[in-house]
Order: sequence, then C-alpha cells, then structure tokens
Amino acid sequence: MTGDATSEALASRLGYLLKHVQLRLAEQSARALAPFGIDGRELAVLVVLTAQNPLSQLEAAGRLGVDRTTMVALVDALERKGLVERRRSEQDRRKNTVQLTPAGQDCLRGAERAREEMERQFLAPLAARDADRLVLTLQTLLAAPDRPAPSNAG
Repeated sequence: MTGDATSEALASRLGYLLKHVQLRLAEQSARALAPFGIDGRELAVLVVLTAQNPLSQLEAAGRLGVDRTTMVALVDALERKGLVERRRSEQDRRKNTVQLTPAGQDCLRGAERAREEMERQFLAPLAARDADRLVLTLQTLLAAPDRPAPSNAG
C-alpha cells in the first residue's frame, strides 16, 4: 500500500481524524499562548483556579482530571513564573490553597483572549452552526459514560 493509499484508508477512521485534528489544534494553541509564557495545560490550571473558593492542589487536580504528581509539577512551574502562589487555607490550617497572583490574573485574561481567537480561526472553515455543533457533539461524547468494548465471543 502506498503512502497516499494508506492515508486514504485512514481518512475515515475516527481515531486517526481526532488525533490529527488535535495535533494541529495543539500546535496552533502553543503558538497563540507562547507570548504569555504558558502552555495549554498551564492555562487550564489558571482557569480552574479562578473558582470562587480557593482550591487546594488536590481539588484542582480533581477538576482537571490529572494525578497529584502532575498537578504539583504544573503548580511549581506556574509559581516559578509568578502566576500563582500557595497560601495556607483559612478554613483548614493543615491545607494549602493555590491562588492566582495579579500577574497570573493578567496572564489569564490575555491568554484566554488569544485562545478564543485561535479557536475561532481554527474553526473558521466550518459554518458557525457547524462549529457550535462540533463543540456540542464533543461535549456530549466526553460526558457519556464509558462502555465496555463489544465482546467477540460467541
């Protein structure tokens, strides 16, 4: 099978399409966020930390769906950049919360504007209603419960 034939055979496979669209989106996201000195994962942390009540690292990790070790590394990186700070919780002195600094709030505002513009441009080949439908469809799939793979037995 030639390279073009292989690409054609894969072009209708959901996994192939999602992977390659996600790679393209990640590249464009990285370029959009580069002026702010953060990446998409760090932006997600900043967004989660804007919750009304201060969150601990563990609570933020739960909201992001990442493990504790990954969250510590993300918060450490953001803290080195001066975008977040750890503080002793006022409700539970045994617990630390993570909060955005004023620089983190500024970074979040600018990075969110850049992300929104990048996503608008990324989805520009689609009609507005199709872009909205794509996002809604992906949200639906993400919210759906996991189902076991079909059995080949029997």
